[in-house]
Amino acid sequence: MAIEKVRDYLRQFGAEDRILEFDVSSATVDLAAEAVGVEGARICKTLSFYIPDGGCILIETAGDTKVDNRKFKDFFGFKAKMLSAEDVVKYTGHAIGGVCAFAIERDDVKVYTDVSMKRFETVFPACGSSNSAIELTCDELHRFSGALEWVDVCKLPQAEQ
Repeated sequence: MAIEKVRDYLRQFGAEDRILEFDVSSATVDLAAEAVGVEGARICKTLSFYIPDGGCILIETAGDTKVDNRKFKDFFGFKAKMLSAEDVVKYTGHAIGGVCAFAIERDDVKVYTDVSMKRFETVFPACGSSNSAIELTCDELHRFSGALEWVDVCKLPQAEQ
């Protein structure tokens, strides 16, 4: 089960006991925000995109953002194309609703964290299941996920820009 792989993975950081498991679904930003008891923006969603010559990119971003296609292309050098549900599992080992950048076992998956999350002291990414999360500082998230760098490829809701 993916959550157990994530728990084992987080043990190296002493964070395995910080995983929250819910009796309700946390598979969407809104459901996760309700389960955790925070605003949706503080839910860290992990978006997955194909790399044209193979592999994928995972972008950890705030729950209220969308990818800015121009920023994405300017930074990565190609157009954003999201993975199919089948390929999400293939590349990450996690099903949609529980996708996170923890316990990724493939070398062709590159992880980035978006600066949109830096508005918050802590954020809540999933932990491999559709009813789990963990509260992390942005620095912990970046480090625990093995992210390559902070990027600015998402856009905030109109009210916050």
